[in-house]
Amino acid sequence: MFYEPRNGHGLPHNPFNAIVTPRPIGWISTRSADGIDNLAPYSFFNAVAYTPPQVMFASTSSKPDQDDTKDSVANIRDTGVFCVNVVSYELRDAMNKTSATLPKDMDEFDAAGLEKAESQIINCPRVAIAPATFECRLTQIVQLEGQSNHAVFGEVVGVHMNDAFIEDGKFDVTKFIPLSRLGYRDYSMVDKTFTLARPDD
Repeated sequence: MFYEPRNGHGLPHNPFNAIVTPRPIGWISTRSADGIDNLAPYSFFNAVAYTPPQVMFASTSSKPDQDDTKDSVANIRDTGVFCVNVVSYELRDAMNKTSATLPKDMDEFDAAGLEKAESQIINCPRVAIAPATFECRLTQIVQLEGQSNHAVFGEVVGVHMNDAFIEDGKFDVTKFIPLSRLGYRDYSMVDKTFTLARPDD
């Protein structure tokens, strides 16, 4: 099968997200300029550089009470900071609850029953129980082709890791089982790994 996205795919469901899998989930926490905390998952997310460490996520829709975007991007525009929380399998239901479209003056931490912790460097809440969290400062927001498509880039200025998941000097993801997004409404989890040596090693 071949299709041009501009002409449609002819399938009952869009295969694009199912092809680009698995995708890590960036659970983005922000605080508005008015002090309202927000938490939302984004599967268009990844690390993009080592030195300095940098991450990105993309928001691809809008809300009626935020003009051309969603709460996360609007808050980051105003404050210049955000956190990326890692989603474990244990937190799957809480993460899913925070994907609901709520008014901008409602706190998703409260709606999902999640405890907050304050960041060390930036003025932003984080998920207290998350296996790891990045504190980030905004570097740029890029307007992408299409309506309400924004890519947000940030420099990681602080890293929180749960000590229970550090073994032999390594952060062992199999101890907390990170969640990843597949296509449609499907997810997967990482509970085993294998190693490949590079040709130059």
